[in-house]
Amino acid sequence: MFIWGAPMLDVRNIDLKYGQSQILFDVSLQADVGKITAVMGNNGVGKTSLLKAISGRHPLMGGTVTVDGLPVRLTSAYHAARAGIAYVPQGREVFSMMSVLENLETGFASLPKSDHYIPNFVFVLFPVLHDMRGRRGGDLSGGQQQQLAIARALITKPKVLLLDEPTEGIQPNVIQQIGDALETLKAQGEMAIVLVEQNADFAYRITDKFTVVSQGRVKRQVEKADYSKDVLMADLAL
Repeated sequence: MFIWGAPMLDVRNIDLKYGQSQILFDVSLQADVGKITAVMGNNGVGKTSLLKAISGRHPLMGGTVTVDGLPVRLTSAYHAARAGIAYVPQGREVFSMMSVLENLETGFASLPKSDHYIPNFVFVLFPVLHDMRGRRGGDLSGGQQQQLAIARALITKPKVLLLDEPTEGIQPNVIQQIGDALETLKAQGEMAIVLVEQNADFAYRITDKFTVVSQGRVKRQVEKADYSKDVLMADLAL
């Protein structure tokens, strides 16, 4: 059972390499239930690599990840999903030839048989998916595919939701819908949300605390109340 006051996601001293190149250096991150934690920084500083490490998509060189106080076996994405980590990747990775409904059902893979159903709240969050549930994923617009990718992650009943650039290439009205959906999930108080985002306006609107990364290292960890948007923009300009 989750202990209030402890972070749902606790990442400690992560080191990560691609071949001989080290990408992350001693990175730590905590994310709380009912809050959105944004990982910010310029392109190429290791933000996506961090999410891939936490979600079991890239092996760690060092460090630990715990969810709800328990160590996570990060030898595969499947084990991360079983531990309660859901990952919405940059680029969405929707199955283009499968229907919306079939894409959602792929989220069943890490769940027990008794949980193989699509909860109605997914369609409440993203009504367009209900209307298009028989349409192929590849026929959806970019914004609709992004909503599908988030909904598919929610099917897994995550304790931690990781999102990599959810507003990239998305039209403004859908960005607003995605932001509203994330704020709804935050208000439900059932998961911790970690957001990697280049859209500073979007991130600042919905985020509760920030982790700023520079050259593979944590530069700043701060609550929104102590971090003005001007200072955020100055950090991102460096």
